[in-house]
Amino acid sequence: MTATTAETNPFGTGSSGHPQRWLILGVICLAQLTVLLDNTVLSVAIPSLTRELDASTADIQWMINAYSLVQSGLLLTAGNASDRYGRRKMLIAGLALFGAGSLAAGLAQSTTQLIAARAGMGVGGALLMTTTLAVVVQIFDDAERVRAIGLWSTVNSLGFAAGPLIGGVMLDHFWWGAIFLINIPVAAIGLFAVVALVPESKNPQGDRPDLLGALLSTIGMTAVVYAIISGPEHGWTSTPVLVAAAAGVLVLGVFVLWELRIPYPMLDMQFFRNQRFIGAVAGAILVAFGMGGSLFLLTQHLQFVLGYGPLDAGLRTAPLALTVIALNLTGVGARLLPKLGTPGTIATGMALVAAGLATIALLGGDGYAGMLFGLVVMGAGVALSMPAMAVAIMSAIPPAKAGVGAGINGTLAEFGNGLGVAVLGAVLNSRFAALLPTAAGAASLPAALAAAGDAGERERISDAFASGLEASQLVGAVAVLAGGLLAAMLLRRADRAESPRTAA
Repeated sequence: MTATTAETNPFGTGSSGHPQRWLILGVICLAQLTVLLDNTVLSVAIPSLTRELDASTADIQWMINAYSLVQSGLLLTAGNASDRYGRRKMLIAGLALFGAGSLAAGLAQSTTQLIAARAGMGVGGALLMTTTLAVVVQIFDDAERVRAIGLWSTVNSLGFAAGPLIGGVMLDHFWWGAIFLINIPVAAIGLFAVVALVPESKNPQGDRPDLLGALLSTIGMTAVVYAIISGPEHGWTSTPVLVAAAAGVLVLGVFVLWELRIPYPMLDMQFFRNQRFIGAVAGAILVAFGMGGSLFLLTQHLQFVLGYGPLDAGLRTAPLALTVIALNLTGVGARLLPKLGTPGTIATGMALVAAGLATIALLGGDGYAGMLFGLVVMGAGVALSMPAMAVAIMSAIPPAKAGVGAGINGTLAEFGNGLGVAVLGAVLNSRFAALLPTAAGAASLPAALAAAGDAGERERISDAFASGLEASQLVGAVAVLAGGLLAAMLLRRADRAESPRTAA
């Protein structure tokens, strides 16, 4: 059951898709969920790692960031490799690397060993993140692809919601290494299922490897993502952040020039002349911007304004993810997409995300009820917009480049999340400093409260912080709404431009 699929028309209108496509989707989603859980699960183990491995703050940062840095930097390269050498092969390689890295992480005896193991897991994660979506595109036909991608997108929300909870349960019963060792049986089951079920598919043209392009994109992406990750901690104008950002932009500029010159580019720059692709790109960045920035603010809102503890705060953000899961499992987005069209679905979804953010900003300060309503509205918007944009991106790219398309989709999510945290965090800090200049020099709200002289000053500090949160959430709402309208306009224009050619 390992037949190779031709890619002359993997979006095939006359095909019903692979006969075991839903079983394969389940296998793919299981692998995807494991990768996503490791983006968040480590955060709950920080106290244990600090105590048992004598880890410093810098060590903890590198344990967390080594995984995301390596994964983000390799997404485009991993997608290109899957197109060239075979998506099934890269899926197997990704599961094997991820499982081996998890074993090494679980048995690590020092912070250096754990950081290295996390980097290895990031390599496997990059291969899995790109090949899973590419395989979904290959095995489902037009009629079912939207629902399949919706279910694939649902795993992202489930991973966000379940990571800290699963980590907390494991740490209550086992030592910290168990949060990594639990990945091994999942990777083993995934390997067996992929070998038995998933068909091979790759670019039939056999493009030459673009080794220099792969190197440049990896270095450039890693540097830019490092700057985004480090900005909130070190300051956006600090030397390490500015140097990393400048180096990343410079290297990515060289990458673009190189890709324009060679006959077999890793990333065909002609994609950026496609209005459908540009519209989907704009929407994907802005919805990730709203999600990443809003979740960064929500956790602070719940803990600092409403007074919940870390676990309670995490549980109270779950309705957003649960709404996404419920709507995608029931196929609501897949049924609405043909009726509203891709532009209308994206505009509606991102308008709901913006409305949810605005609701939280205006009503969330008075208690959790207003925030709960806003989270549900945001979840409905994400359930509509994210699968539609993934479909738009993948349909704007030739089927033979499905791996690269998946890499672009993942890269946009990383950029959008980082920009959301950076921009909305900067709005929060500037508003807080403007309302209360005496607390502007404090590194955080708890530090400002600790330095307060009396109860009245602490109340003024808390009010100023709540006002800053409200302002930053409203800025995020406006940005998401504008992004949704822009994406819908570009996609509608692309549809109108394609209609005469299709008729002809």
